[in-house]
Amino acid sequence: MKNLRAKLIGDRAFYAAVFSLILPLIVQSGITQFVGLLDNVMVGRLGTAAMSGVAIVNQIMMVYNLALFGGLSGASIFGAQFYGKGDETGPRETFRFRLVFALTVVLIGVLVFSLWGESLFRLYLHEETSAPEEIAQTLAASRSYIQIMLWGLLPFALSQCWSSALRDTGETFSPMVASVLAILINLVLNYLLIFGSFGFPKMGAAGAALATVISRFIEAGYLMLHSARHLDRFPFLRGVFRSFRIPLSLVGSIARTGAPLLFNETLWSVGIAAINVCYATRGLTAVAAVNINSTVSGLFSIVLMAQGNAMGIMAGQLLGAGEIDKAKSTVTKLLFFAAASNLAVGLLVIGAAPFLPMIYNTEPEVRAMASRMLMLCGAFLPLTAYVNGTYFSVRSGGKTFITFLFDCGFTCCVALPVAYLFAHCTQLSVEWIYFFVLATDAVKAVIGTAIVRSGVWAHNMVAQQ
Repeated sequence: MKNLRAKLIGDRAFYAAVFSLILPLIVQSGITQFVGLLDNVMVGRLGTAAMSGVAIVNQIMMVYNLALFGGLSGASIFGAQFYGKGDETGPRETFRFRLVFALTVVLIGVLVFSLWGESLFRLYLHEETSAPEEIAQTLAASRSYIQIMLWGLLPFALSQCWSSALRDTGETFSPMVASVLAILINLVLNYLLIFGSFGFPKMGAAGAALATVISRFIEAGYLMLHSARHLDRFPFLRGVFRSFRIPLSLVGSIARTGAPLLFNETLWSVGIAAINVCYATRGLTAVAAVNINSTVSGLFSIVLMAQGNAMGIMAGQLLGAGEIDKAKSTVTKLLFFAAASNLAVGLLVIGAAPFLPMIYNTEPEVRAMASRMLMLCGAFLPLTAYVNGTYFSVRSGGKTFITFLFDCGFTCCVALPVAYLFAHCTQLSVEWIYFFVLATDAVKAVIGTAIVRSGVWAHNMVAQQ
């Protein structure tokens, strides 16, 4: 028992280091998710059609967001390991790579949403289960929302470049401050612009989009100004714009490592969007319930996401410093911590599930459906946290092709077929389809455990750079 305890549970110094990383991330994500919930509720007061229209756009935009995240993650693996190695030039060059990649993704995103946006939105609308006037109202809300949200793609991409680079060094406080500032502004502007309060124009769903875009510009501006004023703390940013020279060997290494992550995040998000399309076969009530569930459950998922990021940072820095055994030990302790702590969070979700959907101004059927989905989410949360942790652990060592198969491959080849089968070949409710999709994570957990225990992921990527 003593050996097992020593293997799974760290000492006081260990948890002090963990909490110093995850608490700012939890605060940042918590405020983000909470304001996102309020944003969702405010849009929901416009009616189910408006809420569903905005939800559909956000589900499609998730593909863009995660494609950006996936590409930047490849650079982050090297950035964290360079920092652990004590190298200053490496983080500067990885930051340049982020900027070039992010601008490319922005251009592609604008092109895709401008040309094919409405066709993508229509995938979620089914004439067999929704009235024509409901479909028309939902599409109108989607159009007005996306036309403004396109202006926010650039500042969002720049924010991700700066915040991810700072986090590679263990700096999570300033990205948290930037996010909190932007979120609070977004919340105030939502109230003013959605409902036309205090003499502002009543813009509805378009007002929610404008508030988001303004807040994104503020977040990006804060991060740029803050980092420029504290170059002593972030020396890798000195001279970063004097040229965009990036050694071809490093570009090749990041591309080889990052390409699977890019494809993983992109195809995973496409897979999740396709699963949501399967849920939508049960009508616009299901679309609204899934939106409520994802927004509310996201508020409770901040702990597991912060823990996953902490695993990536801590393991990556140890691997870059050549402390392979310590990195493995750290990951084992963090995985146990993630599952145990999210057991408590999951019970909280189950207890709150009957009440939280009541804050939405929508049909009783939608609220009841969302409550049942939240209970399922809470029951599976410890398993979800464990699986999420194995993903970030394996990724920290640069074994990104393995993570591609583990994450995207599993979603597209297991979870999506399960959703499609039950949606199109049975008459089961959306809650039962959701249950079977969540249950596939049990298989994923077994695979993740085998990969982590093998140690194949623990690799120093920057020793020869």
